Amino acid sequence: MPGNFLRIFGLATTLVTMGAIATISSGDDVPFPTGFRDWFAVNSMIVTKDSPISSQIGGMHLIYVNAKGLPTLKAGGPFPYPDGTIFADDVHDFLEKDGSYVEGNKKAVTVMIKDGKKYSTNGGWGFQVWAGGDPSKPLVPDAAHATQACFVCHTPQKDQDYTFSTYIP
Repeated sequence: MPGNFLRIFGLATTLVTMGAIATISSGDDVPFPTGFRDWFAVNSMIVTKDSPISSQIGGMHLIYVNAKGLPTLKAGGPFPYPDGTIFADDVHDFLEKDGSYVEGNKKAVTVMIKDGKKYSTNGGWGFQVWAGGDPSKPLVPDAAHATQACFVCHTPQKDQDYTFSTYIP
């Protein structure tokens, strides 16, 4: 598991409806967020090859939040987010076609899920990355690895409960 590949998704989960969480789990029991593309689309980001962070987080990022976290996101707090909040980042390659950037092949799905007790060592957030968006290919084996691969990048966002996303009306 290459370190740079996992760091890609630390920034991304700026990181998704509660009943839509699958029962497929990884080593740290962070579930794959089935149906997340039906959640609220928070924002997007394209990291191009000319960006200094391209090797870490290159691609098109489509960020979603579930219904549990949406009120806190829209209000800009108060923080922390309630337990059960989930952010998902649908990461894709992108292509330039006729002067526009368009979504390409899926690179990964990243998730951060709020459970203050279960994930207390990582600010109350559990993290996972699935290669190619495949629920059978989790890349973060446990919470200790999530600290290095994901949470370290989120620590500067402590005042925003470790999230990068903000609501843009």
